[in-house]
Amino acid sequence: MAHDHQIKQQTTAFKVGVILNSVFIVLEAGYGLSSHSLALVADAGHNLSDVLGLLISWLALWLGQKSANAKYTYGYKSSSILAALFNAVFLLVAIGGISVEAIQRLDHPAPVAEWDVIIVAAIGILVNGFTALLFMKGQKHDLNIKGAFLHMAADAGVSLGVVLAGFVILMTGWYWLDPVISLLIAVVILIGTWGLLRDAMNYSLEAVPDNIDQQAIRDYLLSRPTVNQVHDLHIWGMSTTETAMTVHLCRSTLNDNNVFLEKLNKGLSDQFPVTHITVQVELGKVDYETTDTSI
Repeated sequence: MAHDHQIKQQTTAFKVGVILNSVFIVLEAGYGLSSHSLALVADAGHNLSDVLGLLISWLALWLGQKSANAKYTYGYKSSSILAALFNAVFLLVAIGGISVEAIQRLDHPAPVAEWDVIIVAAIGILVNGFTALLFMKGQKHDLNIKGAFLHMAADAGVSLGVVLAGFVILMTGWYWLDPVISLLIAVVILIGTWGLLRDAMNYSLEAVPDNIDQQAIRDYLLSRPTVNQVHDLHIWGMSTTETAMTVHLCRSTLNDNNVFLEKLNKGLSDQFPVTHITVQVELGKVDYETTDTSI
């Protein structure tokens, strides 16, 4: 029930975020072109990539609720991993476009309508800041939601930089500051994107999620009564919120095996953030420890 409520909140956050940012993109791009401000146009382009990213994340959230079938036996949960990866790629493309245009503009700085820049960017702080707040809670436990949060939080910070640049240009007439701010925007986006890209790649390659201590799980398994060996321990992210685990255990006895497995699954679920656990139990102790590469 709590999970359904969380999904509903996230769906509302995506809906509000897409609508607000779509309206703001039109406003920002229009004023950016009319005021000759590359900083505003660059930020509008970045906001467009954010809206596309939000739509993909929203689609992944919806797909994640679809039931499993004969072909997709885990359902479509891993679509959230693809969404996070696509979000990172969208941001990298935006960085490239902003940087090229800003470098070209540095050679030929052009006047900008300072007050238009300041007012529109200030609106951007409100829009992006409010949208980021909608995703703040969910981003702690979901890389897909974290991607949306980072986009919006970075945009709010970028808009703040554009406001400050507008005031400086107003007081000094340093029109070259507009493309410089655009380059700084690109750097800020790159910093925020790198961690997202790294995490999304790790999930795509089925690495052990950062919130999982594999050695702690191994130690816990070995501490269970009658367990004398652990091998073929594998842990990977099924989605950006769910983690799967498979393991082979050797026991000194198979007595009460069903009770043992029931207690083991409950203990693992209670102590570690794993949601799909598969345990194979064998009697005795195997002789091929050296073949276990999961350590």
